[in-house]
Amino acid sequence: MACFQRTGPGIRHGEIEVKDRHSIILRPVITEKSTRLKEENREVCFEVPRGANKIEIKKAVEQLFKIKVESVRTQNKTGKVRRVGRNSGRTKDWKKAFVKLKEGEKMIEYFEAV
Repeated sequence: MACFQRTGPGIRHGEIEVKDRHSIILRPVITEKSTRLKEENREVCFEVPRGANKIEIKKAVEQLFKIKVESVRTQNKTGKVRRVGRNSGRTKDWKKAFVKLKEGEKMIEYFEAV
């Protein structure tokens, strides 16, 4: 199995580029579905950059919240067309990550308006 490593300015050959964990996890996605998944399946939903992969997301969550992650699922969401009068535009494309926590780990707590 081959390991692909990035080379470029500022990166010596043989080193893997490490992204900042705060730039990987942008914000939690709080919807009815994500709240239900949090309660039933121990899954938490985050918005992540479109270029982030599952391995980077897993490492960022484990380092930020000091927990163990079982699996990561991702979805690419396309932006919607929005109109204001006769002018039309488009919202940005984004990526959503569903992070499943290992059994026995404490749940990630973030502010929820109850």
